[in-house]
Amino acid sequence: MHAAPVDAASPGTALNWIILFAFVLIIGSLVSAGVFLVRDKGRTRNVARALTVRIALSVALFLMLLAAWKLGWIQPHSVPI
Repeated sequence: MHAAPVDAASPGTALNWIILFAFVLIIGSLVSAGVFLVRDKGRTRNVARALTVRIALSVALFLMLLAAWKLGWIQPHSVPI
């Protein structure tokens, strides 16, 4: 069995990289909030700022996925239990 070739110009391929990049940014923001929490001990607003960035990135990722679904770039599928 051979897998179907993936078109490098398809929206799904680019979308996968964008999603991966967004997850890396979200996790990076969470790690930086943890570092600020340990280093600053809550005396500065760095923790709140990093967590605000994480929330904004998460909401942006959700809206991007919703838009990609509406545009037909991604298709939902059922997962057997």
